[in-house]
Amino acid sequence: MTACAPSTEVTGSWRSPNATTQTYNRVMVAALTDNVQARQTVENNLQQELQKRGITVTKSIDVFPPAMMRERGSDSDMILERIQGDGHDAILTVAVVDEETETRYVPGTTYAPVGRFGWYGSFRGYYNHWYPTMYDPGYYREDKIYFLESNLYDASSEQLLWSAQSRSHNPSSLSRASEKFAEVTVGQMQKDNLIQ
Repeated sequence: MTACAPSTEVTGSWRSPNATTQTYNRVMVAALTDNVQARQTVENNLQQELQKRGITVTKSIDVFPPAMMRERGSDSDMILERIQGDGHDAILTVAVVDEETETRYVPGTTYAPVGRFGWYGSFRGYYNHWYPTMYDPGYYREDKIYFLESNLYDASSEQLLWSAQSRSHNPSSLSRASEKFAEVTVGQMQKDNLIQ
């Protein structure tokens, strides 16, 4: 049953009653992580999905590279000034807010070939019937579940306009998980009438 479930899905979203009917055409995307590879991958995938819908996107890693952030620190005034100065309508942030590990037992299987002759009549028949039974033992499996939050802020007022929570179950790789995450997140933004 778990194998059939989507590996990444939006579990809920909220739109501010103050969000206007304005759509956002110039967005800064920012993955809030100190893992440079994850930041680059997530921002790239969000950029691609938003650009498919005609939105101009700037990745935070291009404007605020890791070396600059280490040197200057995370000065929110400086970051916001730069975003507003570049004419962005909105800022889309993404963060991993929780991670869980679930352990579950996967039961083993038993296979017993059916003999050609009756096997209850004697010890030898019974023993020979059950001796070749094949058994695949059960095992414990650990599942990783990541909970992500995406927030869209108005660049000029800094107000939260939209928020979505997502869950990613046993991602097979960063690139695949990031692609699916970007697809479902931007799709939800579209459903919630924030983008065309």
